[in-house]
Order: sequence, then structure tokens, then C-alpha cells
Amino acid sequence: MATQRRTPGSQTSLREANRARIVAAIKKHGSLTQVELAGVTGLSPASVSNIVRELVAGGVLRTSPSTRSGRRATLVSFARAVGLVAGIHVSSRHLRVIVADVNCTVLGEHHMPLARDHRADNELDRASLLLSDMLGDLDSAIDELVGVGLAISAPIERSTGRVAGRGILRGWTGVDIPAVMHRRLRRPVYVDNASNLSALAEARLGAGRGKQNMIFLDIGDGIGSGLVLGGQVLHGHNGTAGELGHTIILEDGPLCRCGNRGCLEAIAGGPAILDRLEPDGGTMKLSDIVVRAMANDGPCIRALAEAGRHIGLATGNLCNLVDPERIVVGGDLARAGELLIGPIRLAMEHAVIVDASRAPDVVQAQLGVGAAAMGAIVHAIDETNVRATAM
Repeated sequence: MATQRRTPGSQTSLREANRARIVAAIKKHGSLTQVELAGVTGLSPASVSNIVRELVAGGVLRTSPSTRSGRRATLVSFARAVGLVAGIHVSSRHLRVIVADVNCTVLGEHHMPLARDHRADNELDRASLLLSDMLGDLDSAIDELVGVGLAISAPIERSTGRVAGRGILRGWTGVDIPAVMHRRLRRPVYVDNASNLSALAEARLGAGRGKQNMIFLDIGDGIGSGLVLGGQVLHGHNGTAGELGHTIILEDGPLCRCGNRGCLEAIAGGPAILDRLEPDGGTMKLSDIVVRAMANDGPCIRALAEAGRHIGLATGNLCNLVDPERIVVGGDLARAGELLIGPIRLAMEHAVIVDASRAPDVVQAQLGVGAAAMGAIVHAIDETNVRATAM
């Protein structure tokens, strides 16, 4: 049978392009009213109404009554029938799996601790089994997943999805993570660095929403950053942009897990803070530091402040390079709030070339410990042709 050709500029191709603009806007911004869709896409309200009606009939979108500024409105979002998305975050000590619909509504979440020197094959098996169990609890199956995002707390080669940094996340070096996970799930898999995906999540759904240029700081066992410039996550040539924790701030300083000496992470990361508080070893965890500091424990407060000053100085140098509007601080230690963020802000403002009134504001992340997994979900949605999947 002959295939109908769509001539560029024809009414058919124009309508397809307009449908794609509607779908892309909801992917990026989440649920929007029809009036907001018209503003975001530049389409007329009448065109938006007609296209939404077609996509609702096709099972791609759904509408629901809502209000905006006290007036009745029609809210447009993706239909549940489009499918589900999974976000998986693997760090040096934790595994987190979230299942959501394509509107980023969380339907299930599970977390478990990991041994420090875990191996990729074991944890990918564990994540796959956990995801299958979670889908079963939702009366769903693996084939309902339109995509799986995987956030890895290590530098990731963008072209291959492999861990790039030597000595970081031992047991994962050289593993073709997308291929291994695809063999287990038989679904599309998208891999990126956890800090990048946390930055994406906070930019779309959290404390960076509406900001085109922002830095996300991921402060916990390690120190990472994700850079959002012009509304897009910056990956760089190899995919390893944003490795703030492995910038050298003290020549011939303490040995870092990456193999260099004097890295920011080796001086101000979680293990370094614990070593200063318990030089002979002990049982204290990062969460204990936060709890004790918030209970007015002097040594813990001073340890967080010292780490914050180092991080703020490094962040100020980064700000002089990329000139962000906002810095969002997340990770396990961000739960200390201003006890950590205040020293970061003060040191950053002293380091930036602009005056304090023009320096970026520094705020606490809104998505908490689930930011990387939520970013993995957003990333998978961005990479998935939602309309084709539904149709």
C-alpha cells in the first residue's frame, strides 16, 4: 500500500508539529491549563483546544477541571494509559527506586541500604527484582514501562553509559550499564550522573523551577554538582561536566578516592567530616552529624561550617565561570539547612566577582533524597516519544 507523503509546510505536517509542541510542553512543565499551553507554545487558544481534544480522544492526554486565579480552567496532563516510568538511583551506600506515571506523579517508592563496595551485577539484579515487585503491587507489569531512567553517583560517559572516573563507585568500572539493564528489563534504559539528574529534577519540579541557569550541589558521602545552563543540563565533551568534588583546592592535600590529592571531596565530603569528628574511627553516620548539629552540638556545627566554607569557595569559583541565577543545595548533609547552607553562601559571596546584590541566591533543595530518582524519571520521559508509545 502506498504511504501518504507529508510535504513540509502542508497542513498535515503543520498539525503534527503543533501536536508535538503540545506534548513537549507538558513533558517539560507538567500539567498545564489550556490557556497556559497557548502561552508556552505560542499557539492560539482555539488551536490548543482542538489539538487537546484530538489527543484526549487518542488516549495521549486527559483533562480535568481546575482553577487559576479564582477562575475555572481546564487542566491538561498525560493520560495514565500512556504508561509508567521508573527512576532508579544507585549511590555508594543506597539504592532507591521510584515508579511514576508520565505526569511525574509518584505511585510507589522503595529504598534500601547497600554495602560500600557493592558490584554492578548484584545491584542491577536487585533493582530489577525490586522494580518488578513494585509494579506487581500496582497491578502493573514491566511491559507497561515506557522507559527506565538510571541515576549513578559517579561520572558517566555520555556516549556509552559507563562509569568514567577511576576509583569512583568501585565494582562498576567498565560495565555497560544501559545494555546490562536492558537485558534484564527489555525496556528502554537511559543512564546519567546522579547530580545531573538531581539538577534536572530540581529545575523542572523543585527549587530551581523557572530558573534557566542554576547549579545543583549534591553534598553527602561525595560532593557533586549538576549545571543547568539555558534550561539544559550541561554534560560537556565526555559527559563528565560538573565534577566539583574533584576540583583540587589544596595541592598535596589528603588522598581522594579518585586518586588525586587535595580534592574538595577529600576535604569537605562526608567521610572527611566524619574523620575529623572521630579520628580514631567510630559508628557515627552523616545523619547523626545533622541531628547533633541541629541539637546544638558544637563540634558538629563547627565541622559543617568548615565544610561549608570550603564548598562555598569552590562554588564561588564555579559561579565566576558559569554565572548562575540560583544555587540549589541538596544531598544528605543539606538536611542541616542553614548550618551548612549559611557558610556556603557566605564563602561563595566573598569569592564571586560580582557584588553581593548580584550574586546567585542559595537555597535548600525541595525534592530531598529522592531528587536523583525523580530526575531519572524526567530524563526517561524526555527521551521517550510519549505520543508514539500511546498510539
